[in-house]
Amino acid sequence: MLTEERYAKILEAVNLRKSVTLSDLCIALGTSESTVRRDLTALDEKGMLVKVRGGAIAIEDNINFTAEERDVEEKSRLFNEEKEAIARYAASLVYDNDFIFIDAGTTTGKMIDHIRAKNVTFVTDAFVHAKKLAQKGFRVLLPGGEIKLATEAIVGVECLSSLKNYNFTKCFLGANGISLNGGFSTPDQNEASVKRTVINNSREAYILADHSKFDKVTAVTFAPLVRCRIITDRLPDKKYLSETTIKEVM
Repeated sequence: MLTEERYAKILEAVNLRKSVTLSDLCIALGTSESTVRRDLTALDEKGMLVKVRGGAIAIEDNINFTAEERDVEEKSRLFNEEKEAIARYAASLVYDNDFIFIDAGTTTGKMIDHIRAKNVTFVTDAFVHAKKLAQKGFRVLLPGGEIKLATEAIVGVECLSSLKNYNFTKCFLGANGISLNGGFSTPDQNEASVKRTVINNSREAYILADHSKFDKVTAVTFAPLVRCRIITDRLPDKKYLSETTIKEVM
């Protein structure tokens, strides 16, 4: 099959289904993974689709793809009023006898000051959050693993191994990007793996995200929109209401 023919078939599949996996494309095209990866890279560079880990997603109107990841210090200076309102509402969802995972991040960190329940056990991949929770008298469990300083998170194989053993009543996570086709995404594969594992092991999953995270896609999708509820300050586009439950707090 000629290169241009493969391009046409890939674009047809992506635009029809909105997202495709690498393995699906290999089967459809009857070609190798290395060839499909090169094709996806070329089409991404032409602005005809968005290449993500394990496949590709369709271009959305007004979509903004970014691989940038700000560190905690920089994030802490952004949208503080909005994050505070989101965190306050999220904390109100924590009840006695809950077994909860709290993700690393500036908004999830603000939750801790507003938690009023007492008999709660927390698991967190953020060592800063763990200290703060323990100082408030909560029972806190930290997974093992490697420390990522930029986000103050624990990641890696050991972390995933620990988290797979837990069954959470609720989890509260951050996301760098939210889009219809790209779902919830983050720039780092290791952090995406942690988030994906926690969501799969949680009865209720919440994404805490200010309005700036919508219509953005980063490198790795960790969950489809339907899998998590969103708590945000304000929703910039009502189209997201058809995909999941969203609470606006401002």
